Amino acid sequence: MVSNVETQETQVVKDLANKKITITRYFEAEPELVWLTWTEPELLDQWWAPRPWQTETKTMDFKKGGHWLYSMVGPNNERHWARVDFDKIDPQKSFETTDYFVDEKGVKNTEFGETRWKIAFRAMGSGTEITVEITSASEANLQQLLAMGFETGFTMALGNLEQYLQAQFKIRKQLKTNTKPRVTTYLNFPGNTEEAFKFYRSVFGTEFSGEGIKRFGDIPPEAGHPPVPDPIKKMVLHVELPILGGHVLMATDAPKEMGMTLTQGNNMHICVEPSTRAETKKLFDALSSGGNVTMPLADMFFGAYFGEFTDRYGINWMFNCIEKP
Repeated sequence: MVSNVETQETQVVKDLANKKITITRYFEAEPELVWLTWTEPELLDQWWAPRPWQTETKTMDFKKGGHWLYSMVGPNNERHWARVDFDKIDPQKSFETTDYFVDEKGVKNTEFGETRWKIAFRAMGSGTEITVEITSASEANLQQLLAMGFETGFTMALGNLEQYLQAQFKIRKQLKTNTKPRVTTYLNFPGNTEEAFKFYRSVFGTEFSGEGIKRFGDIPPEAGHPPVPDPIKKMVLHVELPILGGHVLMATDAPKEMGMTLTQGNNMHICVEPSTRAETKKLFDALSSGGNVTMPLADMFFGAYFGEFTDRYGINWMFNCIEKP
């Protein structure tokens, strides 16, 4: 199979006679960074479901013998539960799973057959080719999967996380072009970021940084990515406002149509941007001691050394360093 690297199109080959479906997709990101998007539950929840559905992880333990229990949540709050058992893991290269539908307690739904998945990551040019091989004991199981809209849904899902985060952090990188340390406050809103930031601007008498408010509708169309839903095109993708003493407020809307889940308490972070990776790790480890690390420090596909946690006092922090390793 030849990958279409230039257009990043998702390719699906159905070989039902041999009980196999093969999906190939190219990402303009390094393999170790793409790996995170498939193995970190916080990231999986952002992109795994085709819109307007959302993914909610109940439990995940990414290790051989571990499993991922999650639900697909529909626009009317209907839920379909699934479980992924991790059978084999070759770090940064591939992992193999057994997938099947369950109830919320993880009990298998016998009306549907199980499938075996092998997801492989291969460096190609400046990016990564992912190959997903799905097999089953019977052709009927794969026919059933396809009849449920798997091909369209999974093709849509593959672009979700990359579309949102790469666009968002590309803007942040444009606004911050050096490694000079700074501390900012990062806010999430359910759709009224613009209203809030116009209010903050009127109070502090300052102006938005860079080109001002960037919207979801500003995301350029790319092959292989689903279009931005019309209801959220005018929502805020990213905005920065200097207030006092050099401090900067940053924010984004977190629309459910983009797979975002916003609850009171997770909508505000202190964002620390040290100048070096060593300082980032030192501060991250010290501040997170006794707290709950929701995203361990790691090189992310959007080009930063990044992590998040809630400290022992319930305060949310994110660390972001753009120094290269």
